[in-house]
Amino acid sequence: MTQSHYLTAKEAAAELGVTLPTLYAYVSRGLIRSEQVEGMTRAKRYRQEDVAALLARKELRQNPAKAAEAALHWGMPILESAITLIDNGRFYYRGQDVIPLPNEHTFADVTSLIWRGDVSSQDLLDTDINAQWVKIKPLWPHLARLAIMERFQTVLSLAMAHDLAAYDLRPPAVIQTGQRILCLLATAVTGQPITGSIPQALQQAWLPKDTAVRSLVEAALIYCADHELNVSAFAARVVASARATPYAVVLAGLAALQGSLHGGATERVDAFFREVGTPENARTAVISRLRRGDAIPGFIHPLYPQGDPRGQALLAQAANVYAHTPGWRLVQQVIAEVETAVGAKPNVDLALVALAWAAGLPPGAPLALFAIGRTVGWVGHALEQYGRGQLIRPRARYTGPLPASNISFQPSADSVQ
Repeated sequence: MTQSHYLTAKEAAAELGVTLPTLYAYVSRGLIRSEQVEGMTRAKRYRQEDVAALLARKELRQNPAKAAEAALHWGMPILESAITLIDNGRFYYRGQDVIPLPNEHTFADVTSLIWRGDVSSQDLLDTDINAQWVKIKPLWPHLARLAIMERFQTVLSLAMAHDLAAYDLRPPAVIQTGQRILCLLATAVTGQPITGSIPQALQQAWLPKDTAVRSLVEAALIYCADHELNVSAFAARVVASARATPYAVVLAGLAALQGSLHGGATERVDAFFREVGTPENARTAVISRLRRGDAIPGFIHPLYPQGDPRGQALLAQAANVYAHTPGWRLVQQVIAEVETAVGAKPNVDLALVALAWAAGLPPGAPLALFAIGRTVGWVGHALEQYGRGQLIRPRARYTGPLPASNISFQPSADSVQ
C-alpha cells in the first residue's frame, strides 16, 4: 500500500534510524503525520516529507554548515513565508487551494490575496500609468523589436528612474508601486496603456477576436503568481533584503526567470514542439530524444511526483476550448507519447506553451504570462522581506588555496586537511 510519497512504519523507522516505539512517539508529538491505510484496520502510513524534514533537523543540529548547504538545493525550508504552501500534490495561496481560484476570482483578486491577505480588489490594478507611459511611448518602435524579457527589463529600467515613490517601502506604498509595475509589464506587451484588466488587455493585444482565450490567460496568470521559494522568488527576496526598490526586486526576478531551468524552459518546450512539427511525427521525435539521452522539456516537477497540478489544470481548461485545433492535437500527441514511453507528466512550462500553440498566441506569450503572473509573487515576497528587516547574507565554505603568508588559519572540523 506504500505510495511514492508515503512510507510504512518499518520504512519510516529505518530511514530515521529509530525503533518503532520511537517513531510512534514522533507521531504523538506531531513531528510526523500518519494516515490510516484504506481497507486495513490497523495499518498506517507515514508522510515521507515529514521523515525528510525530521532528518534535516537532526542534520542541522549535528552539522549546521552541511545542512545549510544542502538546504539550498530542493532541501529543507530556510525562510519563513505566509504566501504559498506546497503540500501533498497541491498548492495554496494563503491557505486557499489555487486550482479552483480562476473559477471564483479574478487575477486582481488573487493579487490582492497575495499582497494583502484578502481578495478585495476593488482598488487594485486600476492605477493610471499614462504618466509613466508617456516617457516610454516614443521608444515603442525600438522596444517592440526586442524579445519579451528584454522588453520587460528595458521598460522597468526606464520607468524606475522616474518613479521616486518607489523608494517608499511601507506596505501601502509598495503595493501601489507593485500595481504600476504590473501595468507597465502588461503595457510592454500591448504597446498601449492598460485601461481595463490585465487579462483583457493581453487578450485584446494577442487575439482581439477570440474572447474565449481571456479566461485561460487569467487562469495562467493566477497559476503562475507564486510557487514558494523558487529561484526567482529567492533572488527577489535577497534583493528586497538589501532594501532595494520593488523595481529592482522585479528586475532580479526577471533575470532569474529567463534562465533555461526556470521560466526560460518555455522556450525549450516551444523549440521541441517545432522539432516535432506534426502529430504523426511525435513518436519518432520522442524516441529520438530518448535514444540520444536528451531530456524532453516540459515534463516532471520535483515537488509533484504525481504531476504538476498547474499543468494539469491549465491543460484541461485549454482542452475545453481548443481541442479542435491543429496545435492542440500536436500537444496531445506529444503528451501521450512521453507518458507511454517514460510515464512523465506535463508541468506548467508545457501547459503555457500548449495554450499558446492551441490558441495561436504570438512568440514569447508563454514566458510573458509566466513573468507577469510571477511578478505578483515577487512583490509579495518583497513585502514580507521588507517587514522582516533582515539582510539575507549566507556564508560560503572556502575551498580554495590557503594564503601563503603568516596569516593564522584555523581550519574547521570539516575542512580538507
